[in-house]
Amino acid sequence: MAKKKFPIIENLLITSVAAEGVSLGRHNDYVIFVSGVIPGDIVDVQLTRMRKAYAESKLLKIREFSKDRIEPFCKHFGTCGGCKWQMLPYEKQLEYKEKQVYDQLTRLGKLENLNLKPIIPAKNDKYYRNKLEYTFAQRRWIDSNEPFVENTGRNLEGLGFHVRGMFDRIVDIDECFLQVEPSNEIRNKLREFTKRDGYDYYNSRTHEGMMRNLMIRTSSLGEIMVVVIFNRDEKQLIEAVMKFLDEEFPNLTSLQYVVNTKFNDSIYDQDLICYKGRSYILEDLDGLKFRIGPKSFFQTNTEQALVLYRKTVEFADIKADELIYDLYTGTGTIANFIAKKCKKVVGIDSVPEAIDDAKKNSELNNIDNAVFYAGDMKDLLNSEFIEKNGKPDTIILDPPRAGVHENVINIMREISAKKIVYVSCNPASQARDISMLSDMYNVVEVQALDMFPHTHHVENIVLMEKK
Repeated sequence: MAKKKFPIIENLLITSVAAEGVSLGRHNDYVIFVSGVIPGDIVDVQLTRMRKAYAESKLLKIREFSKDRIEPFCKHFGTCGGCKWQMLPYEKQLEYKEKQVYDQLTRLGKLENLNLKPIIPAKNDKYYRNKLEYTFAQRRWIDSNEPFVENTGRNLEGLGFHVRGMFDRIVDIDECFLQVEPSNEIRNKLREFTKRDGYDYYNSRTHEGMMRNLMIRTSSLGEIMVVVIFNRDEKQLIEAVMKFLDEEFPNLTSLQYVVNTKFNDSIYDQDLICYKGRSYILEDLDGLKFRIGPKSFFQTNTEQALVLYRKTVEFADIKADELIYDLYTGTGTIANFIAKKCKKVVGIDSVPEAIDDAKKNSELNNIDNAVFYAGDMKDLLNSEFIEKNGKPDTIILDPPRAGVHENVINIMREISAKKIVYVSCNPASQARDISMLSDMYNVVEVQALDMFPHTHHVENIVLMEKK
């Protein structure tokens, strides 16, 4: 059977930005979604997936650029899978992110008379990440403007980020504007050393190659963690790499490695070996110290995380005699941040290592009124748990992008706390969850916050009060 040929639409005017950073235009009242463009662009597209009222499409050509377009600051823009909004002025990025929050809460959440405060911009739109993960690849992306490269040899290898939409191709990064130095220097020198000394790079299709990943974490205290992930446990080769990094960067706070022979890149189930220094770095938030290990979840924009936590505390309006539940607590950052303002805080998370970190962070800051539990939220949070720990006055939750399981929503309804402060990195799932509580709670205030400049991602805080 011959494949259906989808039509080409010419001179489509892009008029708005939809969810997940995808833009849209209208053709005869038919909505067409397009990636890689901004409002004001006039484009040719080929439809790739058609539905009754909308279609997805592939960009063929930009006929005319929007007056809002600016020159991207990174030479890897367009190929690298990150920082996709560099062609938009930062003020416009904020405008579209705020619109995304409004649209999701009003359309999906069915909320009316929304008290949405102006989005809080990031203090810095470059060098704001405290964690980056790079990938070694046997075959890097070769740009069409690049001089001819032999199809064999070390020139084909790369160390960097995935090409947009491709799991097995890497953009060989020269300079990244996301993390402070010595991040670029560490990556570039490690690449030089491994190529010079004949280390083979990882092939995600064949599962071959010694060098697999590189993680760099930094803190506002100037502490630096480097973790190298190998695909084979060859002691002599590993020792040479670690010794090189130690000699080139003697001031590293933590130098670690792991041998990951699995088919996926996750190291959460792997044993890490600390080659030199501490097994963690320290971060400071309003005088509180937090331990961050290789597996720790910690907001990747430290400056904005502090703004986020302060705003969460403001929304919660915590009293000294109150009991607070912090659901999806991670390493207990919010729980420990609010502990000294309340009578007691109870943190829950599904990752045991994260809960271990949460407890250590309490000890580190002499906090004795925070308790933490590890377990699946939908199973752990039940009537027996509440009877044991007490009924909370306020629930704070910061779930993963998928949002909250329906069982958790149901137990939250049973708890019937006076207030809920819902922090989310995905306004769509947040809107869905809020709609399931809307018969019991009023949405009082909404605060969007930009954690990740030059991306479509937006953080959002919603204050709900019991009717």
